[in-house]
Amino acid sequence: MVVLTSARARAALVALALGGFCIGTTEFATMGLLPEIATDLGVSIPTAGNAITAYALGVVVGAPTLAAIGARLDRRRLLLLLMVAFVVGNVLSAFAASAGWLVVARFVAGLPHGAFFGVGAVMGTAVVGAERRGRAVASMMAGLTVACAVGVPLTAVVGHAVGWRWSFVGVGALGLATLVALWAWTPSLAPLPGATVRTELAALRNGPLWIAFGAGAIGFGGMFAVYSYVKPLLTEVTGLSVGAVPVVLALYGVGMTVGTLVGGRFADRSVLGTVIGGMVATIVVLVAIALVGPYLVPAILSLVLLGVASQVLGLSLQTRLMDVSPAAPSLGAALCHSALNLGNAAGAFLGGVVIAAGAGYLAPAWVGAGLTAAGLLVVLTVGRGPAPRRETGPVDGVPAERATEAVPVG
Repeated sequence: MVVLTSARARAALVALALGGFCIGTTEFATMGLLPEIATDLGVSIPTAGNAITAYALGVVVGAPTLAAIGARLDRRRLLLLLMVAFVVGNVLSAFAASAGWLVVARFVAGLPHGAFFGVGAVMGTAVVGAERRGRAVASMMAGLTVACAVGVPLTAVVGHAVGWRWSFVGVGALGLATLVALWAWTPSLAPLPGATVRTELAALRNGPLWIAFGAGAIGFGGMFAVYSYVKPLLTEVTGLSVGAVPVVLALYGVGMTVGTLVGGRFADRSVLGTVIGGMVATIVVLVAIALVGPYLVPAILSLVLLGVASQVLGLSLQTRLMDVSPAAPSLGAALCHSALNLGNAAGAFLGGVVIAAGAGYLAPAWVGAGLTAAGLLVVLTVGRGPAPRRETGPVDGVPAERATEAVPVG
């Protein structure tokens, strides 16, 4: 634990929360800007949706890779470097000259995502102490849910009013502010003694971890199949005006916040039970969206419920991933984000495929229901085994018995 005054500790958590807000905003912003991006770059909406897939793949690649490469770096320095990469990726996105360059820029922007949350959880724990680790996790979670309720709708408003590029400029500016806050308020924190790329990668040598990873990557893709194309769904199918879309995005963020509170309590009682219940609920809501999408009030209500169900599922999936990762090092935490963003990539891609095939904007809801059902099948058939026993001793400054708490969704 790093000894700080209470005011300095709160400031450090604010800096981490600001990072969560930035990352949450940029992750979901593209989904509310697809029509503007497609029109400006002269491509179809499904083609523009490749930018969403690229960001998710950046998270999948970057989370374990950067966490392992940075194993021997001071945690504060690593956080600063990750935020620099975040700023660069978003500025490149704002100035992308073509759809191809935008895909490259979004991939770069996604690289630091998972590693930031994994290392940030370690930093937050060191700041407040292992016995208050939940507060550190909640701080970044607060940033993420506020991003969905405020940041994403705001980028949609800016994108519609003055152009989508300015939305990414704004996110990049927020990243610079976060960089300053991290530099000013977070303490120096040495890595775990003996930490190397080899020791970090050794945490991945276990079958239950990869089963949970696969179930999460497949099952969570269902939500992204719909949410990636939520704006054209609302405007072309439901008949909502473009100006009203940010309101629905904000309501979706509120649903995510509710899901965070509900999911945490359920997962405390039964992690696997919450995973299964979250998947069932997500399937039901996705089918509802496919059926009631043309009707304004039911469609909006279904999208809000999708926010609730997806966050319950996301929290419980990540907790399960932590449970089955021996000693739960930073790499294990970062790998949670790889799994969920692989689902992001798969959902966005497959949703775009059926739209491009002429099946319409309701078709991704059926695709999403199928993806989540496949994830549920994995859990029910091979993913219900007991978690491996954790070794005793501290991990990244966290006692082993507390090393299974969830990290923020995103």
